[in-house]
Amino acid sequence: MLKFFLRWIDSWSITHTSETNEFDTSKTSKDPKIQWLRILPFIILHLACLAVFWVGVSWFAVFFMLIFYFIRMFAITAFFHRYLSHKTFQTSRVVQFIFVLIGTMSAQRGPLWWAAHHRYHHRYTDTDHDPHSSKHGFWYSHVGWFLNEQNFSTRKEVIKDWLKFPEIVWLDRFSLPVVLITALAIYGFGEWLAGAYPSLGTSGLQLLVWGFVISTVLLIHATLCINSLAHLYGSRDFETPDNSRNNLFLSIITLGEGWHNNHHYYAGSTRQGFFWWQIDITYYLLKVMSWLGLIWGIKPVPHRIYTARKSQLKKFKMNSNKIHSKES
Repeated sequence: MLKFFLRWIDSWSITHTSETNEFDTSKTSKDPKIQWLRILPFIILHLACLAVFWVGVSWFAVFFMLIFYFIRMFAITAFFHRYLSHKTFQTSRVVQFIFVLIGTMSAQRGPLWWAAHHRYHHRYTDTDHDPHSSKHGFWYSHVGWFLNEQNFSTRKEVIKDWLKFPEIVWLDRFSLPVVLITALAIYGFGEWLAGAYPSLGTSGLQLLVWGFVISTVLLIHATLCINSLAHLYGSRDFETPDNSRNNLFLSIITLGEGWHNNHHYYAGSTRQGFFWWQIDITYYLLKVMSWLGLIWGIKPVPHRIYTARKSQLKKFKMNSNKIHSKES
């Protein structure tokens, strides 16, 4: 029983074979067996959204929900994804810790767990070995993949470059306590506001439900949509061996992650909206941070990518003309 609860508190307390062994390419990554007891926090978080009918609503609670969503989404897209997973820019150890900590508050498990599974996704995209392959169906690629046993552990063999930072390892191990402390802090903040600024019309419970629970659920599913919807709906500007798509709506709600086909064609760029009309808010903010000296070494989109795009457009136009000629 103690070991069971330790797995919630310290995700590294139980060693799983996937942590130490290379991925077994003779087996599929799909595991339909849901670990119901271990995902109780995930279930409770969703059920807690119903509390909105008891706590009511205020403009401040909704405002706080949106701001906290935005800040954590930036931490996920910029630092969990573009920094930890792909190393597309550099930063100081202090800035690194601050934004990785904010990302950990998003309840998307630990930063190293997140980065490791994303690296596996790129290594085996949309194959039987991809942790959330679109071939396994929408539900599985959206949520089913991280509810099973084999995807609970942090695959340390693919994030060895980050294990030298004990503070990031600590955040990965104790991600759930970090989330719980965040929730308690928001509740306390709401209680303080209720007494100090009653005109805001909020309270501890109201701010907890709107500012943490609802904000976190929206944040989780917006992020997960990149694994599921971004491999089903949208345009394909580049020919890739996977099912990745570019999707404007997903790009807006994830601050630029929706340009997924671009990203899978070339993952080494800080910018995922390769063209000026492709909105990439995360990139804009990272650019501002670079002007302030907070980050540096931003990796650009290589010129060859734009050349390849022009070649593909030319090829598409030629094929279209051939089809029209045959029809005529």
